[in-house]
Amino acid sequence: MSIHLHWFLPTGGDGRTLVDRHAYTDGGIKRSRITPVSGIRAPDIDYLAQIAKAAEHLGFEAVLTPTGTWCEDAWLTTVALAQQTERLKFLVAFRPGLISPVLAAQMAATYQRITRGRLLLNVVTGGDSTEQRRFGDHLDHDRRYARTAEFLSVIRGVWAGRPYDFDGEHYQVEGGLTALPPDPLPEIFFGGSSAAAGPVAAEHTDVYLTWGEPPAQVKEKIDWIRGLAEERGRTVRFGIRMHTISRDTAKDAWATANRLLDDLDPETVAAAQRALGKSESVGQQRMIALHGGSRDRLEIAPNLWAGVGLVRGGAGTALVGSHADVADRIEEYHELGIEHFVLSGYPHLEEAYWFGEGVTPQLAARGLLARVPASPLLGVPAVNGRPASAPGGAPLLLSGGR
Repeated sequence: MSIHLHWFLPTGGDGRTLVDRHAYTDGGIKRSRITPVSGIRAPDIDYLAQIAKAAEHLGFEAVLTPTGTWCEDAWLTTVALAQQTERLKFLVAFRPGLISPVLAAQMAATYQRITRGRLLLNVVTGGDSTEQRRFGDHLDHDRRYARTAEFLSVIRGVWAGRPYDFDGEHYQVEGGLTALPPDPLPEIFFGGSSAAAGPVAAEHTDVYLTWGEPPAQVKEKIDWIRGLAEERGRTVRFGIRMHTISRDTAKDAWATANRLLDDLDPETVAAAQRALGKSESVGQQRMIALHGGSRDRLEIAPNLWAGVGLVRGGAGTALVGSHADVADRIEEYHELGIEHFVLSGYPHLEEAYWFGEGVTPQLAARGLLARVPASPLLGVPAVNGRPASAPGGAPLLLSGGR
């Protein structure tokens, strides 16, 4: 089982800070700040194209694009970026229930033809009722997962290329059809830590995603989903979503992590924790439990740092250390059964280079990658352990950064 490496497109904005919309008293709508935030980069198409091209150049297989109020639309943004890349796949996040499953199936088929087969789907059921109601969705947590199960049943049914009928609680379809099914069929990625989520993953998804919890907790999740899938006669593969801060030395990496914390005052952290604490997502509550809102014990496992989750929702942990340290931790998760690694870092452009030029060669040397990225930089010897792309071991900086 080889490792698949993926990066992230920050369509909600990027920068040299962890502070996001939770730093705003109004949730980011009017940008009324509690504290000044510097180093923010707008998610315009030119900047996102830089990240997408860097990810492709560095050998990442795909990039995850998020969904929600604070993001640019994932479908539209990625199909535009597909015209500026050649091989990069796009892991498009979307929410069942906001559009017809037959229409979603048709959109996926069209996307595959436009991009020549570069679509992956990330199904996001949603763990925040306030956010869901903003889009007109008033179902509670467990019913949203029940609807997701029906949604995926319909999608796979109409992808068969012949009329498909479905009569469920949430969807009634007569003669549903994707006249030209996608080729290849997009793989479906899905995450959820609640009791309602497990059976959906086991029955309908190709890759189950977990956030970056300590290895023992990740193993529990893998065993849970694998057992549910075996009961249904299915096999599910596994992925993990986390951030990364890798440097030439562990000292440099931890200094970068600590610098990100220096930008956070207690009021900002408290405001973020109050907002995140309202989430119905079991996965989000598990992220909060890793640090409890405190800065005191943020290295929750070797090289696993929970500082991101102090102010940001979703994936709240990062792998921090030397390139070899980070490669060690990835190998450890891989031995548990993790195949897909969906990574990110702040800023996403610079961190893509740090990882791609520092960690990827380590993974390739260990025989963990199915294909070595075809970058001429990887054939150039590093000097004193530094990436060969830039003097002094600094990543290629296209936007300033510190």
